Amino acid sequence: MLDPMQLLSAYCEGAFPMGHEDGSISWFRPPHRGILPIGDFHVPRRFEQYLRHHPFEVRWNTAFGDVMRGCASREDTWINDVILDSYQALFELGFAHSAEVWREGRLVGGVYGVAIGGAFFGESMFSRETQASKVALTHLQWRLRDRGFILHDTQWTTPHLAMFGGHEIPCADYLRLLDRAIRLPVLFDETRPRRAGLILE
Repeated sequence: MLDPMQLLSAYCEGAFPMGHEDGSISWFRPPHRGILPIGDFHVPRRFEQYLRHHPFEVRWNTAFGDVMRGCASREDTWINDVILDSYQALFELGFAHSAEVWREGRLVGGVYGVAIGGAFFGESMFSRETQASKVALTHLQWRLRDRGFILHDTQWTTPHLAMFGGHEIPCADYLRLLDRAIRLPVLFDETRPRRAGLILE
């Protein structure tokens, strides 16, 4: 397992880990970073109509481990046991969070990530029903906006994220935004408060 404070410090410096099948870990700090704008979040018109009538229930932080395992349950995954254990530890410390999509008592989609100050680092998402991961992502964006976050780091940009306005910015611009964000006194979940100062001090 990665040391939780080392992992959080790496995020504050613009780096993130990914696991390999043999249990090893690689660290990344790409020259361009994917972000999802919070204030200018774009919901496609057709999906906006779907959101008004979707059959799902959205919950927060009630099944973090199950969301991670859902994200890992694909043929090619970077979420190995070291990553699972490390982020479960961050969850228990109050830094990692999950947005969960439920239908009739069954977890059908979700997204998880790490929150430090006003920065949220999205790690992965999964879907077992059509549109479930998009519902999780949209509700996550609304929560970040309402809580005063200014950075949603997606690491890279995918076609899925580009639909919602995701794009890449140069690393230097990202690091400036990151430095501002992690110092903001905002919380993802007031019932599990953690301050960026625990890392920065």
